[in-house]
Amino acid sequence: MTLLDQMGIQIYWTGHDGFRIEGDKHTISVDPYKLKNNNNQDNKKNTSDIVLISHNHFDHLSLDDLNQVVNKDTIIVAANECVEQLKAVDVGEIKGVRPGDEVVVKNIRIEIAPAYNTNKKFHPKADEKVGFIFTLNGERIYHAGDTDHIPEMKSIKPDIALVPVSGTYVMTSDEAAQAINETIKPRNFAIPMHYGTIVGSRVDAERFKELVKICEVKILESE
Repeated sequence: MTLLDQMGIQIYWTGHDGFRIEGDKHTISVDPYKLKNNNNQDNKKNTSDIVLISHNHFDHLSLDDLNQVVNKDTIIVAANECVEQLKAVDVGEIKGVRPGDEVVVKNIRIEIAPAYNTNKKFHPKADEKVGFIFTLNGERIYHAGDTDHIPEMKSIKPDIALVPVSGTYVMTSDEAAQAINETIKPRNFAIPMHYGTIVGSRVDAERFKELVKICEVKILESE
């Protein structure tokens, strides 16, 4: 499954932590990285009017890939640590955010969630890296960013949750399943991410699906 169509929302996994999510009026890209067409400057069919960047690591903030999904009207919402680098991208506006913020972009309210490690050093809480919650076509979508299972997830209450499963830098598949079952509890389904590019494999996604009991799990093929 490459495309997931839910309530008129088209969800494409572009690989790693990257997604393109299309609603009736808006297209939102999150953390584009190693896009298939990132060397084709003429390919702008997947331009997004909103882009979300969770943190400043190269596999989440990739200027080459960003240039494939933005135009002069795009608004980028990104963790504050990304703002200086993003000034090199020609877009309408860049909004720096931190956990706990809320911004309204093109009539879409975007809540900023914390994303951090609890037992490893790669994503310190003090860095204020982020995840995102937004609603398209009535579906509340949570992109967790690079994170471990953290208590702040309990208040999110999403319909759809996109969560990392590879371990090493983020939750393992077992930890991610525990987060879904006990804390996040999405109303509709969960989608695993953060595997198959730098660390982790389809095995992690399948293990996650096996362990999640509270909702359906959709495993997408990279676009």
